[in-house]
Amino acid sequence: MILRMGKQDLEYPGPYIGELREATDLKGVADALQTRMEEDGYLLIRGLLDKDLVLETRRQMVEVMAERGMLDSAHPKMDAVKAPEGGGGFFGGANDLTRCPAFQQMVASDPVMRFFETLRGGPIATYDYKWLRVVGPGDFTGAHYDIVYMGRGTPNVCTCWIPIGDCPFELGPLALLVGSHRFERIKETYGKMDVDRDHVVGWFTNDPVEMVDRYGGRWATTEFEAGDALIFGMYTMHGSLTNTSDRYRISSDTRYQLASEPLDERWVGREPKGHYAWTKGQTVEMTEARAKWGV
Repeated sequence: MILRMGKQDLEYPGPYIGELREATDLKGVADALQTRMEEDGYLLIRGLLDKDLVLETRRQMVEVMAERGMLDSAHPKMDAVKAPEGGGGFFGGANDLTRCPAFQQMVASDPVMRFFETLRGGPIATYDYKWLRVVGPGDFTGAHYDIVYMGRGTPNVCTCWIPIGDCPFELGPLALLVGSHRFERIKETYGKMDVDRDHVVGWFTNDPVEMVDRYGGRWATTEFEAGDALIFGMYTMHGSLTNTSDRYRISSDTRYQLASEPLDERWVGREPKGHYAWTKGQTVEMTEARAKWGV
């Protein structure tokens, strides 16, 4: 099988990309979850969320997307087929998609909060700001660390990537570079960056082959079903496969940490300010920044 990541076609499984390892059987066992997280930099938990709630979230969101003219009316709304004039994008913060009641319930549901309490060993806080992505045909996410976008609080923040509906390979699911949480040179350079302070483009690279050839590791991905979740830390390099379908990939990224640890002030409060300077004015290209860092 050939999978497309960015503009690269990769054999799957092959030398550059393979299958994510499941950790579903470790759910509820704190020591085992923490050990696996340290080993792999991620946890793939099948069925973490209530499937019916995830699908209800999708139903509410596609209704909004249809009202916006994003969907092709010749197909069922739940298929989320892109309209000829429609467009995807990032829908973070407070808007008519993230305000969907089922979405708000889903990301703070008891199974999710209990899971992170077990993983982190105490009461959990989640950022008030919610990230939602509606990824259209031909689109993808480049490789990056999350720390560069939300590194002003504790570094012990977890991202929980949730596909809102089934996500086969052609929709462009997330892919992680296994072992990248131990790339010390990248962590000490790129990983110290702050996009609002440094005005640098956030993606480290769009070339998944370069990452493996230069730094090691191996990309990993899988096909997801509604209810599955992928959890990883701030220093796990990740991006996505390219959406090669005619449909939107709808997914969310929510963040969880111990309530006792410092929170990044950009993402909390009744009206989180989010990124306030990143795309304002002149932006430094990543190629220039990497040359300066020597990575």
